[in-house]
Amino acid sequence: MTSPKRIQNNLTAGVERRVLNWLCLRLPLWCTPDRLTAFAFFGAVVIGVGYVLSNFHRGWLLLAVAGYAINWFGDSLDGSIARHRKIERPNYGYFIDHSLDALANTVLVLGLGLSPYVRMDTAMFGLAGYLLLSIHTFISAKLFGVMQLTYLGGGPTEMRLTLMVMTLLMYWHGPEASIAWPIRDVMLSPFDVFVSVLGLALAGVFTFHTVRTGRELFRKGG
Repeated sequence: MTSPKRIQNNLTAGVERRVLNWLCLRLPLWCTPDRLTAFAFFGAVVIGVGYVLSNFHRGWLLLAVAGYAINWFGDSLDGSIARHRKIERPNYGYFIDHSLDALANTVLVLGLGLSPYVRMDTAMFGLAGYLLLSIHTFISAKLFGVMQLTYLGGGPTEMRLTLMVMTLLMYWHGPEASIAWPIRDVMLSPFDVFVSVLGLALAGVFTFHTVRTGRELFRKGG
């Protein structure tokens, strides 16, 4: 299996690539792709722990923000350093990286759902939207040899930045604010509403690209 071509033209792609190239030239040899992948997963655990501990004090949300930075560092550099050092292992790297990414996102969202800011069902809905779009990306990579990492001008880095801003707003406003939903008097926080809208948007992008790809494959007879 050869690595699929990565299409990444998100808003921060240019700056991010320059930063990653600079880091690749300076990382010590013991910073291997596997260790960076594990470091990214550790960052997701830090995020989840920060959200859970925010039940006791909102200051723990800053730990979650630091976790996003750790996760970005490991997740963005594991593949970059492998390509830079020409030590790619396409099958192994693809499998381990994306498997741990899925587990990391689950840990992150579980922590968010266990915080006083976002309901668990709302958090799971957001995760479902993200995983749907991820599934489309992986299937398309298999069919076309192209891994599309950018949708609506955003990619993984923009997603992290968005969640970091949301977390900082949680820290600023606290968990007290809530909105009464007219159906069954469900109480939602503004962050519940945001995560729900984000999940709907991701599911909508998945549906659009799935229909478009299906039509394209039908026209080609395959």
